[in-house]
Amino acid sequence: MRKKNTDKRRVAADPRFNDVILARFVNNIMDQGKKAIARSLVYGALEIIAKKTEQDPIEVFRKALQNAAPSIEIRPRRVGGATYQVPMEVREERRVALAIRWIKKYASERRDHTMASKLAAELLAAANGEGGAIKRRDEMHRMADANRAFSHFRW
Repeated sequence: MRKKNTDKRRVAADPRFNDVILARFVNNIMDQGKKAIARSLVYGALEIIAKKTEQDPIEVFRKALQNAAPSIEIRPRRVGGATYQVPMEVREERRVALAIRWIKKYASERRDHTMASKLAAELLAAANGEGGAIKRRDEMHRMADANRAFSHFRW
C-alpha cells in the first residue's frame, strides 16, 4: 500500500523584497545551511543589476526566470520493450524550479570574480534571451520537437 501524499511546503517570502520566488532562489543558492551568505550573494547580484540597467532588479529577475523556464520537456516512457522520449508539458512549479537550477548552474560556470557578479551576469543574459540557461531551454524544446511523433504515448 502506498503512503499518503505529503503537503507541499510553503516558502516564506523574502524579507527585503517580499517575494516568494526570490526566497526559493536564495534557498537554492544556499550551500550547507549558510542562508545569510546566500542572501548576500543574491542581494549583491540584484544591486549589480540595478546599477547596470537602472531598472527594478526584481523585474529583471522575474523576466530572466520567465525566459529560462521551459514550457515542454521530454520524459522517458517504457512501452513494450522500448523506451520512448515522450514530450510533456511542464507544471508551473517545476518550470520555476528548472529555471532557478539552470541559472544557478550556468552562473557558477561563468568566468567572473565573485559569485554575485556571476549571478548578475547570468540573470541579465537570461532576461535578454541569451546565456547558458536559455541555451539549455532551447535544447530541451528542440528535443521535445524532435520526439513529437511519440506524443501519443503520454500518460
